[in-house]
Amino acid sequence: MRTVALPDCRPLLADADDLTLVFQPIVDLATATIAGYEALARFPGTAGPDAWFAAAAEVGIAAELEALAVHKVLAAVDGLPPNAFLTLNVSPHLLGTDVVQDALSSRADLHRVVVELTEHTPVDDLAALRRQTDALRERGARIALDDAGSGYSGLQQLAAVRPQLVKLDRALVAGIDGDPVRMTLAEMIGEFAGRIDARLLAEGVETPAELAAFARLGVPLAQGWLLGRPATTFAPLSAEVTQLLRAQVARARVTETVAGLLRPVRRYEPDEDTAMVAPAVLLGPHGEPAGLLLSDPRTAEVYTSPVSLRVHPSTGIDDALRRALSRPPAQRFDPVICTDPTGEVLGLLRIEDLATAAGSGR
Repeated sequence: MRTVALPDCRPLLADADDLTLVFQPIVDLATATIAGYEALARFPGTAGPDAWFAAAAEVGIAAELEALAVHKVLAAVDGLPPNAFLTLNVSPHLLGTDVVQDALSSRADLHRVVVELTEHTPVDDLAALRRQTDALRERGARIALDDAGSGYSGLQQLAAVRPQLVKLDRALVAGIDGDPVRMTLAEMIGEFAGRIDARLLAEGVETPAELAAFARLGVPLAQGWLLGRPATTFAPLSAEVTQLLRAQVARARVTETVAGLLRPVRRYEPDEDTAMVAPAVLLGPHGEPAGLLLSDPRTAEVYTSPVSLRVHPSTGIDDALRRALSRPPAQRFDPVICTDPTGEVLGLLRIEDLATAAGSGR
């Protein structure tokens, strides 16, 4: 692991330990479990984090303060519970700065890290941002885009960055249960996220009615004070929240999900020195699905195919089939990979099984 000195933030902080972290749970609605946590910076006094980062920008050390937060978040990754990710926030216009890049280099393996781009400043060079996020993906990180549906997080930026996680802006979340317009906008953003193979996260869920609305929409992830407040540890869900989630999702589930159609699949590590048998998933350097090993049903010839679609086990059967059939013709009938929130391969879905289940009304 590369050792990098902490950035100097003395114009604001007396000591680097004045910046502390709290962790807010991100919940998988379908399973009523914690999928990950968002790391949030806290500072001395009563001023909120936005005021501190604005003050840092005024004195010219915005990148240094963000880099300090990145150092602390990455140092906390090893304490995560199993099968959970940790989200860190980075301003896109600061992502390419040397001090932030050095901070991100303090941990080589980023496969349990989600880098969340917080959009409060316009990004002039989307091509450069794409290169920077692609470099993080190569090290195992996933990319999230914050505040979808407001500010600068427009469809153009979603298309350019291709995040794996899209967070709905709180302005769309608040009161969605009583506002058909907000409901339609959330549904449209969710549809777009599905098209680019991303998952939607509803941020700032504070009432049972809001939670019920997102459960009905099939939104996979949510966070907010209703589900768990920021804490200094990786706190589990309370029994009351777990019970509420299960009840809401049970009421909202009108069609079965793909979880019951999963077929087991072989997994092959990079450069594995064994005879490979199709069908199988070819894994990348961080355990991520990098390709499919398939065989032609007519000739039995074995060939490789790219991963063209990944879904979560909570995905509806009709939705998975529709997304599968909208792929390019060469991959349209390839199996679909099912993964958990950390990217772990759970199994394969055959198009024939999806079509049969959808046709039978399961």
